[in-house]
Amino acid sequence: MKIYIKYMVSNRCKMIVKEELKNLGLHYITVGLGEVEIMEETTQEQIRQLQKALLMSGLEVMDDKKAILIEKVQNVIIEMVHYNEELPKTNFSDYLSEKLHYDYTYLANLFSETKGITIEHFIILHKIERVKELIIYDELNLSEIAWKLHYSSVAHLSHQFKKITGLTPSFFKSLKLKKRNTLENV
Repeated sequence: MKIYIKYMVSNRCKMIVKEELKNLGLHYITVGLGEVEIMEETTQEQIRQLQKALLMSGLEVMDDKKAILIEKVQNVIIEMVHYNEELPKTNFSDYLSEKLHYDYTYLANLFSETKGITIEHFIILHKIERVKELIIYDELNLSEIAWKLHYSSVAHLSHQFKKITGLTPSFFKSLKLKKRNTLENV
């Protein structure tokens, strides 16, 4: 049985879900971003208890089909930008369509209608958060970061970074207190 969970965007969230499942005596096959596959069939009472426990950690069990699909879109983007060593070689629209088995136009319209921003803007926000993270780690220079995140040039990355943050990447790097958003707040 699959259960879909809203706001589950990090490894910490996965640990919380695993712990709550264990507390309820439920056994999972897989726990991924936004979804859990449980071995046994669950009762309404078990789902209610899981919902209550997860709400205390800021997570939420979902049952609306469109909300589940939007959450899947977000999780594919988060996983793609933050947890893959390299971004896919195909364009993002093809990548999302292939991963979710839906027409990209349908996904884009549903996402915009529900979230109030486009998928492209959501991807840009997450790429900029990833750029901040890589700048803070100070292991790659700006050219390497631009290449890693598939920007056409350092100038393109810098322009997008300034447009989103109001700062240049070099000024951000010079700040003593570098501010990043949590993935839940992007």
